[in-house]
Amino acid sequence: MSVPRITVVGSYAAGLTMKVQCLPSAGETLLGTGYRVDYGGKGSNQAVGCARLGAKVSFVARIGKDAFGEMALGLYRDEGIDVSHVTETANAPTGVGFIIVEAANGHNCITIDPGANELLTAADISQCDAAFNSPQVVLTQLEIPVVAAEAALLRGRGCGAMTILNPAPVRRLPYSLLQMVDVLTPNEVEARVLTGRSPDAPSEPEAVARELIRTGIKQVVMTLGEKGALIVGASSSTHIPAVRVSALDTTGAGDAFNAGLAVALASGANLEAAVQFAVATGALAVTKDGVIPSLPHRDKVLLFYRQHGLTPPNWFLADPAGS
Repeated sequence: MSVPRITVVGSYAAGLTMKVQCLPSAGETLLGTGYRVDYGGKGSNQAVGCARLGAKVSFVARIGKDAFGEMALGLYRDEGIDVSHVTETANAPTGVGFIIVEAANGHNCITIDPGANELLTAADISQCDAAFNSPQVVLTQLEIPVVAAEAALLRGRGCGAMTILNPAPVRRLPYSLLQMVDVLTPNEVEARVLTGRSPDAPSEPEAVARELIRTGIKQVVMTLGEKGALIVGASSSTHIPAVRVSALDTTGAGDAFNAGLAVALASGANLEAAVQFAVATGALAVTKDGVIPSLPHRDKVLLFYRQHGLTPPNWFLADPAGS
């Protein structure tokens, strides 16, 4: 079995994290604990997640020429990620994210200053020929300009890859972009916003997903937190239940889910099997604190399957790297 190849086009942001007893209300000042600086950014996290699960990963991004940018490059060297198309710029700082985690249940809120991520352009994507040389999957998110994400999806379609869009942070998107998406991976709030609803509007997940399908998206994989995930296509709907775990920190769950989904699809799994695998990698991630520490390696995923009485997929048992 060959090593799955994935191109991730996305963001890097240093994550500045602390824990609080409860998330603050407007105007409220709270004392926190456990302040730390971590690697972050959805694109970067998902690239690392894919690499740890055995994929050969090319990452396309912009970072600043600063200490946080150097941290990022060191991470990619350690994880074996191709950084030929990670561009350092002096025109903006490396992105940063501020993360507040509720200690009792791991729920979080996040704000982001994109910094150099905002400078990633469609022209940058057009110059990354090596990164789009026959990947099985192209994965992108929305912590970069929409035009850059759309260019990534377009190039993915052009090279015959399956395209995945994780629409976070959510915003309304043009039909031209949505029609380039093979698999959309919103959570329930993101799905509602993409269809023009308010974030907290009462809605049936399948109905919202079907509305998204009518925009030209091929498949919607909606994450449902503790309820698992919902797969909706033009004529079918399948619920994938969650794996029960004790959550410590949910911050990295979505990135671990998207990495698991991308690696499974790049390895030849069908969508239902790929979502089952992604649910497992996402569940495993919430059992550890922090994002990068929680993104699982192959051996941890195999152990997780055994501990929960689950059978790992055959494609994952056959290590393509031969290790």
